[in-house]
Amino acid sequence: MKKVPVGKVITSDYIRSYLAKKQGADNTCPLTAGIFINIAAKASEERGVDQTPYWRTLKKDGELNEKYPEGIDGQKLHLEMEGHTIIQKGKRFFVKDYRDKFFELND
Repeated sequence: MKKVPVGKVITSDYIRSYLAKKQGADNTCPLTAGIFINIAAKASEERGVDQTPYWRTLKKDGELNEKYPEGIDGQKLHLEMEGHTIIQKGKRFFVKDYRDKFFELND
């Protein structure tokens, strides 16, 4: 999560796939990965310095994560400040054209 630069985004599904491939596994547990992503986000917010830019990690299909510190509004604000456009679909929020701003991890 710390590797994702300003203006770029990544998804939790991609992180899971990357970690599985790197470790020679078929897949990773979505529940466990989600728990640790949220732990990293909350720890970063509590620490207040040297933040992990957790707001750049989206859910599947570019959806914002309501479980992050400050919820959807906080993540939306961070992303908009970095130049992303947020769109609403029903009650859910997404980064518009998130694939165009996708960051790929390298070893």
